[in-house]
Amino acid sequence: MPQGARVESFSLGSRPNLDTSETPVLPATETRGVTRIATTVAEYWLEATERIMNDIDCTLEQKLKGEISLFCDEAYQWWLSVEEGTPLDYLNWDYFKTAFQGKYVGVSYVDACRREFMNLKQCDRSVVEYEAEFLRLSRYARGMVASECEKCVHFEDGLRDNLRVLIAPQREPEFVALEDKAKITENVK
Repeated sequence: MPQGARVESFSLGSRPNLDTSETPVLPATETRGVTRIATTVAEYWLEATERIMNDIDCTLEQKLKGEISLFCDEAYQWWLSVEEGTPLDYLNWDYFKTAFQGKYVGVSYVDACRREFMNLKQCDRSVVEYEAEFLRLSRYARGMVASECEKCVHFEDGLRDNLRVLIAPQREPEFVALEDKAKITENVK
């Protein structure tokens, strides 16, 4: 573990040790239960803590223990109830993420984001703003943009007409190159 590894605070607190000397103890933030906060906050909390644990090379078991150690109050009680009703061999990182997303993110939120992605258009946004929203929502529709080509086609389809007519005929197969061309074209227009 790199010296000084730390988690930036969301001001949610901290929880006890992680049980094993190999597990890095992070000055991380806890969640008291996220039923009172926006779904995106729960989603970003999970994503941020997972990214940090990836950065410090935690094993899947350490990730699970680390995430759970950040729970308290309502969230910790929820996890205890999940743990009670689940066979030990099911209690792994993937199961945790699925259960957490089911409880705090929800299927209806994911479906709404998928629909929003399917209908996403640039409209009056800049290419940079459109790209940010495209990338944020594309994670909910991975099957629709499984390849670079599909990602490019969907991105092009959402561009404003005045940009799309200049960019689409080029059939750019790489997303990074396509977004660069869209930014340049927007600045030239």
